[in-house]
Amino acid sequence: MTIKQERVAHLIRNILSTLLMTQVTDPALESVTVTDVRVDREFEYADVYVYSLHDQAEVMAGLARASGYLRRELAQRVRLRNVPVLHFHWDVAMERGERIDSLLESLDLPPLAEPGGTDEANEDEADDEIGLG
Repeated sequence: MTIKQERVAHLIRNILSTLLMTQVTDPALESVTVTDVRVDREFEYADVYVYSLHDQAEVMAGLARASGYLRRELAQRVRLRNVPVLHFHWDVAMERGERIDSLLESLDLPPLAEPGGTDEANEDEADDEIGLG
């Protein structure tokens, strides 16, 4: 993305996050987090990635209902010739991260040796072999 695309995406993300927290009263959209926004080169479309602890289908249906309102409010707050059409997507990065964490925790790995402890043990073994120990 270009610098302008990144700036516009960041601005859209901040405005949408604020709107979802303060202005939208739909119970399906409580605690929705906007995780990322990507804008195309012509600023016609914005892919908005969201995550919530609530049911995915319920949240996406609520966003579809509120998309017109969100776009209109966005148009009032941002200075662009055309306000991008908002396409909402469920962000699976959080779920993927949680799955990776659970897999890492389920591994049965031996404890790591202390950084200073291995050198002393090797020196003691070397002394025993020589007969100094």
